Amino acid sequence: MLMPLISFTSKGLYCRQAGVYIDPWGKVDKALITHGHSDHARWGMNHYLCTTTAAPVIRYRLRLDDTQIQTVAFGEKVYINGVTFSFHPAGHVIGSAQIRVEYKGEIWVVSGDYKTVADGISEPFESIRCHHFITESTFGLPIYNWDDQAVIINDINRWWQQNRSQGISSILSAYALGKAQRILCNINTGIGPVFAHAAVENINQVFREQGYLIPPCRLAQQATKEELKGALVIAPPSAADSPWAKRFGAHQTGIASGWMALRGARRRRAADRGFVLSDHADWKGLNEAILDTGAETVYVTHGYSDIFAQWLNTKGIDAQPVVTSYGQDEPEESIEEVVP
Repeated sequence: MLMPLISFTSKGLYCRQAGVYIDPWGKVDKALITHGHSDHARWGMNHYLCTTTAAPVIRYRLRLDDTQIQTVAFGEKVYINGVTFSFHPAGHVIGSAQIRVEYKGEIWVVSGDYKTVADGISEPFESIRCHHFITESTFGLPIYNWDDQAVIINDINRWWQQNRSQGISSILSAYALGKAQRILCNINTGIGPVFAHAAVENINQVFREQGYLIPPCRLAQQATKEELKGALVIAPPSAADSPWAKRFGAHQTGIASGWMALRGARRRRAADRGFVLSDHADWKGLNEAILDTGAETVYVTHGYSDIFAQWLNTKGIDAQPVVTSYGQDEPEESIEEVVP
C-alpha cells in the first residue's frame, strides 16, 4: 500500500518524500510553519520556513536568529526532493498561510487556521484546488455564523463611548497576535486614548517595523489611573482575567471572541460584554472553503472534528477526523511578557 504524501504522526504532519513537517508539535529538523500562533509555531526546530510577512513575529516570539528561519513570498514555489511547496493566504492573521504540497500530480493543502472573510489587515483567504484538504473545525457547528465585521466594531465603539461618558476604563480582551491588531486598525480611535498591555504592544511594534499602519498605543502599565479614565485598554485574555486589571480602578471588561456566540460564555468568564469576533471561519465559511477546493478527501482537525466530519460525509464528501495538538491559539501566552 502506497504511503500518503502527508501522514499524521506523533510529531505532526509529515511529508516523508521531502523529509519535512508542517506545523509540528514535536521537535524536528525541518518545519514549514503556517503562522505565528503558539500551537502552530513552536520552539525547538532546527530550521523553519514560513512566509516573509509571518517571519518577523515568529522570529520574535521564538527568539530565532536569521540562520534558523527561511522565508518565501506568497505563491513562490519551493522544491524539496521533487516535492513542490507553496504558501497561500489563509486570512487568519497577518502572514498566515495555507501550504500547498504537490508531488507527481497529487496535491494536498494544509490550511492551518483560516477565515474566508476579509478583515482589512490580513492577506485575504485564497481558495486552492486540491485532492486532499486538511481543515480546522474550531467553529464547525451551525450555531456559529458571524455578523459583518463593521457591525461588531460599531458595537465595540458604542460600548467604549458609553464607558468613557461615565469616566471608566474599557478593558478589551483579545489575542495579542491577530485579534488585537484587527481591532486597533478598525475601531474609532478618535473616541479617546488607547492603551495596550506590553504583550500586545510588543507584537504591534513588530508589525509597525514591517510597515503596517498599526495605530499608536501607550503601555497601560505606564499610565496613571487618571489617564486611564475613559480609555480603551487592549489586553490578552491571560491579563484581562488576572489581578493585573485591578490597577485600572473602575472599569468594564469585554471579550472579543467567536466563543461569545455561545450562551453563557461571557458569564463564565466574568466579562461585562462579549463581542462575537473571530479570526477563524464560521460554519458557512468552513463549508464554502471545503467545497471550493474540490477535494476528494478532507481531514478534519481541531474543534468539532467528529461532528463536522460526519456532516461532510452526509454531503457526499469523504471526510474523517484526525487528532492533532492544534487548538487554543495562544496557550502559553504570559502576562509577564515585557517590552525588551
